[in-house]
Amino acid sequence: MAQHLSARNIEFYLPVFRSVSCWKNGLRVTIERPIFPGYVFVNIVRSARIRVIELPGVHSIVGAGREPIALPSEEIEALRRGIHLRNAESHPYLNVGDKATIRRGPLAGMTGIVVRKKNRYRLVLSIDLIMRSVSVEIDERELECYPALPSNRGFGSWSATP
Repeated sequence: MAQHLSARNIEFYLPVFRSVSCWKNGLRVTIERPIFPGYVFVNIVRSARIRVIELPGVHSIVGAGREPIALPSEEIEALRRGIHLRNAESHPYLNVGDKATIRRGPLAGMTGIVVRKKNRYRLVLSIDLIMRSVSVEIDERELECYPALPSNRGFGSWSATP
């Protein structure tokens, strides 16, 4: 994708994080993975969007209907400046009301509903048989949310001018 965008002189940004994978033979390899799988940010004027949509593997440009929605350039610049300074990794988007399963810890495997309380995430776990629930404070990194993230390949422009 990067080659196609570069060949068309289209400015793009793909934020990545590094993770270590262990192969069956014990070899440890550092791999760069996209922070937002399926998305590449492009900086284009509206009239140039067809040049992006025509590229192999492109599904659409993120927007409302046929109108692209621009991501503020300040957000892209902040990601460019600071993402490599933090231990960033991809994470499912959490919405209050989403169903989620705890991935690790003493409550691993339990499923509940995501809620917020005082800027912290909590998971409401329900025991259907006795019709009772309990709310537990949870680190969002311990949750696996449903439905899973879509795997389509969208493009979002961070700066669009008429």
